[in-house]
Amino acid sequence: MDNKKIAQLIFPENTLKIKDIIKKYPKRNLKEGQVVTRFAPSPTGLMHIGNFFQAFISYNLAKNTDGILFLRIEDTDEKRELKEAKEVIYSILNRFNINFDEYQTLSGEDIGSYGPYVQSQRLEIYKAFAKELVAQGKAFPCFCKKTQGKEDVLNQRKTKFANDDEKEYDPCRDLSYEEVKKHIDNNESFAIRLKTKNKGTERIKFYDLIKGELEAKANAKDFVILKSDGRPPYAFAHAIDDTLMGTTVVVRGEEYISSTPAHLELFEALGFPFIKYCHNPLICKLDEEGNRRKISKRKDPEANMMYYFEQGYPIDSVLEYLLNMINSGFEIWRKNNPDKKWQDFEFGVSDITTVAPIFDLLKLNDISKNVIAKMSGEELYTTWLSYAKQYDKPLAEILQQDKDKYIKLCKMDRENTIKPRKDIFNYAMIKDNFDYIFSAPKVFELDAQDKVNANEFLEEYSKTFKMPISNEEWFAKVKQVAEKLGYATDNKQYKLAPEKFKGNIAKACEFVRLAITGKKNSPTLYSIMEILGEKEVRSRLNKRF
Repeated sequence: MDNKKIAQLIFPENTLKIKDIIKKYPKRNLKEGQVVTRFAPSPTGLMHIGNFFQAFISYNLAKNTDGILFLRIEDTDEKRELKEAKEVIYSILNRFNINFDEYQTLSGEDIGSYGPYVQSQRLEIYKAFAKELVAQGKAFPCFCKKTQGKEDVLNQRKTKFANDDEKEYDPCRDLSYEEVKKHIDNNESFAIRLKTKNKGTERIKFYDLIKGELEAKANAKDFVILKSDGRPPYAFAHAIDDTLMGTTVVVRGEEYISSTPAHLELFEALGFPFIKYCHNPLICKLDEEGNRRKISKRKDPEANMMYYFEQGYPIDSVLEYLLNMINSGFEIWRKNNPDKKWQDFEFGVSDITTVAPIFDLLKLNDISKNVIAKMSGEELYTTWLSYAKQYDKPLAEILQQDKDKYIKLCKMDRENTIKPRKDIFNYAMIKDNFDYIFSAPKVFELDAQDKVNANEFLEEYSKTFKMPISNEEWFAKVKQVAEKLGYATDNKQYKLAPEKFKGNIAKACEFVRLAITGKKNSPTLYSIMEILGEKEVRSRLNKRF
């Protein structure tokens, strides 16, 4: 069989030489221990948290070894590609500050020497390697029609498995030059398949950087390496691109473990050295019965990375939570290093968890409370305003009208305190939790007797009210009015004979707090008065329940 003639027949226009391609992609000059890795998303929809999980692992592996991280867009699935998906990928990576050493800009400029960094611009490279495999007799054109429905698939499998229940050799694998030419002359479309050498009974051992030595069933199928539209499936493009681009570690989901033998067979056929794999565990959730299931775009809104922006989670909150899932040692490190940045935490592939992490929104919220609590008032105001500009424009206008006032709100009970408040875990909550800053309260939870007592107390308190200059001063004034109206200012006396008093000092403070905030619990009332200003506070004290 004249394989070289078949190769030229089916690829007459491809003149790229393999030696010239290899020359264009020289071996990287790396220092010992440096990792070259990549994030290679497909622009087919939203960015799933599982995809971002891999990007973040890759980012940290490169960062922690002073290595190289590049972005490659795998857009070879034309039918599933969405035009806006590429912009979404770039936007999310940029907002999470995942910076790449090499990539292609949205305007089409390659930053780096190993591009193009978009697979649809590398089709001639894939065709050149496919042509060479055909010329060597390692691959062949397949003219079989695409299967239509389950019955068609079963009928085709009967032919392919005619003599062996294990092997799935394609019926086109041994076509003569004349037979191939006849199909070509009839303008029949074809795919290119790898001619597997395996019998279907072998087991292939390979090493995974996270899980150690693994074993899987060998590939026994003549699988497609170039589709009829000239585009490669993942396996073929991955083997060529990651070799040419000098990738030293491929981070991908553990769902690829079973297909790794087929990928290794491709590397061998191409004459490439095997690559190192890092199969990360998949992020899971617990169902109602406590069973693990993969986090789902359809069932779980938090599977979409846009969810965290829309809800207003700080970037560092999400990244710290992902570090918790990647490496359980991060939580201990954080306790021992409360003031350090997460970027100071270092880990290698051997430190990545082998167990599928469970996504826990409560855990994320706890981490986010700590992140927000550490922000300065100015920082919180700036990030809150940035969130509002995108997701709550009317709020953004309000925040910009009185910047100093809202910086004070963001500082409240945060600075110069031993234990800052930790009741906010995203920016969307701030407006709701501090609604009384934006408008006077209208609903109050008071029974009939409390309303009478509250109105009496507020009438007396407001007569001599003036803006206090400290927390101590406002409390002293409340205490003075309370004592005058028959409230216990000594809790010990109140506990001994509560019937002798209208209430205690806590009840008196509650009346003032309710009038100003509408809530029985709030941050330091003096701080709230400072933010609202004397005129607004006096207006609220003059209203009655």
